Amino acid sequence: MRPAQLSEVAAPVTAPPWAVGDIMIHRIDEMGLPPQTGPWLLPHATKNVVNRQEWLRPDFADRDGILHLDSHSFALVVNGLRILVDTGIGNGKTRANPAWHDLRTDYLARLTAAGFPPDSIDRVVLTHLHTDHVGWNTQAEGDAWVPTFPNARYVTSKTEYDFWAAYDMDEPRRNMFIDSVYPIQDAGLLDRVEVPTGGIDIADGVRLIPTPGHTPGHVAVQISGGDAKALITGDCIHHPVQFAHPDIGSCVDIGPAQAEITRRALLAAVADTGTLVLGTHFPPPTAGRVVTRGDAFRLEPVVGIRPTR
Repeated sequence: MRPAQLSEVAAPVTAPPWAVGDIMIHRIDEMGLPPQTGPWLLPHATKNVVNRQEWLRPDFADRDGILHLDSHSFALVVNGLRILVDTGIGNGKTRANPAWHDLRTDYLARLTAAGFPPDSIDRVVLTHLHTDHVGWNTQAEGDAWVPTFPNARYVTSKTEYDFWAAYDMDEPRRNMFIDSVYPIQDAGLLDRVEVPTGGIDIADGVRLIPTPGHTPGHVAVQISGGDAKALITGDCIHHPVQFAHPDIGSCVDIGPAQAEITRRALLAAVADTGTLVLGTHFPPPTAGRVVTRGDAFRLEPVVGIRPTR
């Protein structure tokens, strides 16, 4: 399967952004993930489990219990600082996952259409260093991989970077670091930030929150616009089915027990507060507010708003 073939002919479109106070958060689409992603990624989200949560249909799952999942980034401007959160899978890269291999998407055209040409980005926040979150860090220039956002500082957790620096990587992961992480480090653009338990501000209104488990140094990103707040999940939550079943983990969680603890604590912290939660792999409408439902939670979707002209 080559989902990239569909993307090659897609016209750049922009989804309506979400307002968080005076901050607008834009979703920058890369691609929809193939149907087999759900059963592989969240194997305990079986058809029976999914179909018991009627609120997941039709946006987040279909009637056969198949989960809908996407790859996208979020872009925003805070006090003039232009920020991109996660960079997807990337184009033209050799990947073990056939759905991610040698893509030809129009991601950069979509980013530009949303008002964020690559050379305008000031900060790139990497929630963690997995393949589908760092791919557009770089792009091909001849035989070399060069930073896609040459005027940006790329920010990740020091704990995250140090973990992988000491990890015995297999060849596919090592190749990903060679084409998507090391080039930004070699260019002097990578900042490895100490993220304490209470989080750390990297800009006015932008705070990294430690959310370990999926990876040891994983962070979520909290956005504050006046009295309004939003939270970009990264992969501490992959899909809204995990709101109803926080015990459902990902097959690629490095610390499954810690991932569940983190997920439960995060959902409890934002439930019924009005915080807008934006999932890095949630399909449209992608964002919503967490409400308590029995002894767990559900997501009430919030659709972005088209600006008036």
